Amino acid sequence: MAANNLQQFTIGVEEEYMVLDPSSKELKSHQQAIVNEGEKLFKERIKAEMHQAVVEVGTSICTNVDQAYTEILELRTGVAAVANSLGYSIGASGTHPFSLWEKQLVSDQTRYQALLNELQQAARSNLIFGLHVHVGMEDRKMAIHIANTARYFLPHIYALSTNSPFWESRDTGYKSYRSKVFDKFPRTGIPDYFESVEAYDNFIQVLIKTNCIDDAKKIWWDLRVHPVYNTIEFRICDVPMTTQETITIAALFQALCAKIYSLRKQNINFINYQRALINENKWRASRYGIEGKLIDFGKEKEVPVKALIDELLEFIDDVVDGLDSRKHIEKVASIFKNGTGADQQLRIFKETGSLIEVVKYIESRFLAVD
Repeated sequence: MAANNLQQFTIGVEEEYMVLDPSSKELKSHQQAIVNEGEKLFKERIKAEMHQAVVEVGTSICTNVDQAYTEILELRTGVAAVANSLGYSIGASGTHPFSLWEKQLVSDQTRYQALLNELQQAARSNLIFGLHVHVGMEDRKMAIHIANTARYFLPHIYALSTNSPFWESRDTGYKSYRSKVFDKFPRTGIPDYFESVEAYDNFIQVLIKTNCIDDAKKIWWDLRVHPVYNTIEFRICDVPMTTQETITIAALFQALCAKIYSLRKQNINFINYQRALINENKWRASRYGIEGKLIDFGKEKEVPVKALIDELLEFIDDVVDGLDSRKHIEKVASIFKNGTGADQQLRIFKETGSLIEVVKYIESRFLAVD
């Protein structure tokens, strides 16, 4: 595909970070102080979250993944510096290994209090940290088509991001327990297939009309098409420990969109599988990460996750150079070699027997460049 056709696939990245007590390594409320100071540097690119031990950051609309890498590294560096100056530290993990959600303060902002009032303990206990990747494209009609097809590959890329094996001092047995915590919310998980953008918009309007939601932001699926803009937001992943892991995953989502677009322009459609089948693979990815097996529904058999990710890399290979993202996508090999964030957390715990040492390791990787 001509490179100029790929320039439409802009990218934006959002990450959620843990605010930590440097001594105890517990989560610690920052009373929005980090956000208030951070706004002086980053303006709207840093935001508060419902829990006061969380800081959210987001890039601008980036023309390529190199720009996204630069901005995420800048945001991580700046947030860490602001936090340190205020007596906090920062880390990136899908869940905190041992802090109790019951002890964490929540924001008094009206929108978060309304959410707490509606969802009660499901919201109060939702102390998790995710990665969201936005990919822009030519129009929402194309976005719906790409989203329908991209659903199949969500578990493959999700497995690479797994970074939450512990919850409230327990080894959960999952590589990503974050998704299990979030499952308590309504309108989460793999979305259904939508035959058109009009069908999707009608679905949203029915939910609004019947007071299920007041706006489309309360649809928290693993992938969603923006209700107004020509973008797809991928929401399935744990926040990775490092900048490079984040950008590698973002590059995969961008390339996947570009590849599906390329096939569509050639009147080639990928098979759309049922939500229930894709959910089987999502569960496997959350449980076993890259060390398990997913189901190849075309062959109707189990296949090692790494083999299916290799097939995904082959599938997207012809668009990668046009997106100028090959050096970032090639870092999948490093994730295979070193393990995901979850694998690394479990390794440190096995070596030390200490969840405090696990948090120290998470802190040490926050600004790592490798």
